[in-house]
Amino acid sequence: MKKEIYYGNTLVATIVNPKKSKKGLNFLTKDEDFLQLGIWNYKKGKQLNAHFHNWFKRDSYRTCEFVYVVKGKLKCSLYTESGEYINSIILGKNQGIIQHNFAHEYEILKNSIILESKNGPFFGVEKDKTVL
Repeated sequence: MKKEIYYGNTLVATIVNPKKSKKGLNFLTKDEDFLQLGIWNYKKGKQLNAHFHNWFKRDSYRTCEFVYVVKGKLKCSLYTESGEYINSIILGKNQGIIQHNFAHEYEILKNSIILESKNGPFFGVEKDKTVL
């Protein structure tokens, strides 16, 4: 269901394949991670109680990103912040990757539809990103 990629002791990325998840709710991230990701694998008729999430300040010092391939094929290459190559992963339909730390780049290998999610707020490209 998931594979973690480390650089030394630092978690760089988590590759996810939701179709291989166990039944029920499966969180792939730790409570302290800046970006949370869970997989719902429920049978028809399962009801989740109405709820809302309470307002309180949360401090985030890093933007983490999750991309999910709805259709197509994507290559994700991972680097340290100084540009040292770590690994490349090919993601196909119904696969995703959370980038927890360091740098990443993408290459679209087939016509694709990809979902992207990241923690916010986003302060604009000039302030929020450093291009290697």
